Amino acid sequence: MFEQTFKNIDDILWKDAGCSTELDYAEQSSWILFLKWLDDYEKEKETKASLEEKKFKPVLDKEYQWSSWAIVKTNDGKIDFNKILTGPDLKKFVDDKLFPYLSSFRNKAENFDTLEYKIGEIFSELKNKLQDGYTLRDVINEVDNLEFKSSEQKHELSALYEEKIKNMGNAGRNGGEYYTPRPLIKSIIKIINPKVGETIYDGAVGSAGFLVEAYEYLKKSKSLTTSELKSLQINTLYGIEKKTLAYIIGIMNMILHGIESPNIVHQNTLETNIQEIQNKDRVNVILANPPFGGKEKKNIQENFPIKTGETAYLFLQHFIKKLKVGGRCGVVIKNTFLSNTDNASIALRKQLLEECNVFAILDLPGGAFLGTGVKTVVLFFKKGEPTEKLWYYQLNVGRNMGKTNSLNENDLEDFIKLSKTQKISDNSWSVDINKIDTKTFDLSVNNPKIIEVKDERTPEEIISEIEDLDKLHSDVLKKIKNLL
Repeated sequence: MFEQTFKNIDDILWKDAGCSTELDYAEQSSWILFLKWLDDYEKEKETKASLEEKKFKPVLDKEYQWSSWAIVKTNDGKIDFNKILTGPDLKKFVDDKLFPYLSSFRNKAENFDTLEYKIGEIFSELKNKLQDGYTLRDVINEVDNLEFKSSEQKHELSALYEEKIKNMGNAGRNGGEYYTPRPLIKSIIKIINPKVGETIYDGAVGSAGFLVEAYEYLKKSKSLTTSELKSLQINTLYGIEKKTLAYIIGIMNMILHGIESPNIVHQNTLETNIQEIQNKDRVNVILANPPFGGKEKKNIQENFPIKTGETAYLFLQHFIKKLKVGGRCGVVIKNTFLSNTDNASIALRKQLLEECNVFAILDLPGGAFLGTGVKTVVLFFKKGEPTEKLWYYQLNVGRNMGKTNSLNENDLEDFIKLSKTQKISDNSWSVDINKIDTKTFDLSVNNPKIIEVKDERTPEEIISEIEDLDKLHSDVLKKIKNLL
């Protein structure tokens, strides 16, 4: 129902000089979508308060409510073109009045958990990039066609928004920051199996894919009581995100999935000294795909016992510290972590094996993450007991993956099935911890079922064969020239 509207919005944004990429489309449509959602949300709250004969106080002052500036209507429900802003007047209002007003909520809010603070944080960190007020008017008109009222409408909008995030993730070389394949996320959650009442955390939240899928998983896990539903909304899902765009996308994504006031904090997770993490800060479950390849500054590295510039390794230390005893973690990491010979890698693998039970390692094929050929693995571990046996699963999908042939849930069915009993197969095997080299703690993926064929030729034979091939190549070129 709303798919054409989303397409129309992107087509309009494409025409504006201020928007040039999928990232811009997502960012600019997100703040407008957020304000339309807020208007529908407030109306729903007002109706409920009226039925219960309670007083209702809207979050926004009248002048800044959607119905006062975006779409002004007459008493009979028709658009009042005499009062509606457009062109330069609309752009001036949005840039000079609306954004400053909304950003002021960050300082007014009583605490980080309130909707007011989220509004202030979002509008403090972005700006209206649309340069043409008439283009802005066209986008607003399209967004006004969307309704966030029924569960069916919210479900459709969340699916469309997920597709937008996916397109954004594929648009640039840093796509993995915004989009982790949903079939992979769902499979990780099935293995970790979070329970109602447990706290779930992602310290590199991105577009909040792990949190929204965990929310959906828990909603379907059993028949929830009213108090359990409230707990799921308020004190179950937590996240931290450093980058402004990802923070905004994550907030919007959670809202569209029905989480009304997401517990996402906008800051750098790695700025927290992990020695300061106390029992009250710890969580039951961690699900994450932290950024890798970054080079963190020395002052950030000082927050960690194992000093390294590799972002993912700092996140892994943070996650180990953040887990409660008995807590479980599913984390995506570059496969080179398993075998790198630098001191930090060795020390971190040693810590992981000694403090946690690494009960599964999923080896993913290149291309699992769209837009990148980087090879990754998923580490599954439980804190509070040392590793005694490693169970590996090497995912072999039997095809080259790409944008039109991406990872799907069927690809991961065998892994999920075998993980329950850690059965040995052509794609899975176990390694006793006593067989791990205690000098390097190398955890490389070496499938014993794959026999490496050795080249028995001598160096002289190889050189001779190369010379023969060169001669053959030269003869073919000569024949082609003679034909011409």
